Amino acid sequence: MLDPNIQVPSTSVIRNEDYGLRAHTNHLILTGPFKGTNIDPDALQANTRPMVLAPSGYGPSSIRAAYNLASTGGSGVHACIIAYHYKNAMRDFNVFSTQFGLPTETSSSQIASTNSVFQVVYQGSSAPSTNTGWNQEAALDIEWSHSMAPNAKIVLVEANSASFADLNAAVTKAGTIPGVRSISMSYGATEFSGVTAYESVFSHAGIVYFASTGDTGGQHSWPALSPSVVAVGGTTLTGSGASWTETTWSGSGCGLSSYFSRPSYQNGVQAIVGTMRGAADISAVADPNTGCAVYAPTSSRNSGWLVFGGTSLSCPIMAGIYNLSGQASASSSAELTRIYSHLGSSSFRDVVSGSAGGNVATVGYDLANGVGTPLGLSGF
Repeated sequence: MLDPNIQVPSTSVIRNEDYGLRAHTNHLILTGPFKGTNIDPDALQANTRPMVLAPSGYGPSSIRAAYNLASTGGSGVHACIIAYHYKNAMRDFNVFSTQFGLPTETSSSQIASTNSVFQVVYQGSSAPSTNTGWNQEAALDIEWSHSMAPNAKIVLVEANSASFADLNAAVTKAGTIPGVRSISMSYGATEFSGVTAYESVFSHAGIVYFASTGDTGGQHSWPALSPSVVAVGGTTLTGSGASWTETTWSGSGCGLSSYFSRPSYQNGVQAIVGTMRGAADISAVADPNTGCAVYAPTSSRNSGWLVFGGTSLSCPIMAGIYNLSGQASASSSAELTRIYSHLGSSSFRDVVSGSAGGNVATVGYDLANGVGTPLGLSGF
């Protein structure tokens, strides 16, 4: 039964007519009271912008504490892929950053290549049309990758539409941005037979690609199931200070690919995945009931503080953590080989309770959570 406190934006609805053609967002919005504990003190400070309520949900300092991360660091460029144009992206990015003490972009133009903290890049030569639901997704992506790697430059690459052709073109363009080390894709689609033809999109040398596994428990999602992408699942996160607990988020997408064979980095978990590629690889907070604060559009013109969840939250968090680690892997496959080599070590919190679809959390690797969630940077 759908939680009445959770709103599913229209762009996150899986539609039959999109099968094999278009992707959907993977963000959910908590409309009821925030159910997490120990909300960040810095998130409770009154916001000075008129007519805007203070943020609720976990803020950056809580998520850093949960995953044992430093409050500074990151380098190079991280690119977030999104569909449609987000005209107020830099404004909202700066409101969020100011609220939580993160670096802000001082440029007067969000598309200037000389920007040091944040930039927007178009798939083509001009801005696409706008879409509020996809703009919400973009706000979540840029703000939370920035939260984890505050010293990296965040670039939002805007595809002309949610079609695979346009999104793939945006991914390809992101790979040409100087200094880019990681790319996150918080969108997804039901896996379909033609996905194997798109593998070259995720092959730019020196870049690690991340994708959210989806927000329907146990369902397959692409591009997360690509062997050339780090598949990021979701957990329910509760706690405070140095004491945190995670269980499997029941809405987390996960399972076995129907089209991709088991990659070599999963040979050690062959008993679980068999002959096919399994996902998730790794997880982070995604349950909207323990979600995070985002300053995001509420209409085509206005923005405000919302609490977001979904694997669209865990994906940019994980991509930002990778950037923070300083690791410079040659490819997603190389990075996944490193991640799986630390399976069962203190590098990860083993999530051993809960389930998503028919995938039950167990000790060690499982499809619901992958290797677990980060505990510091040694697993990267």
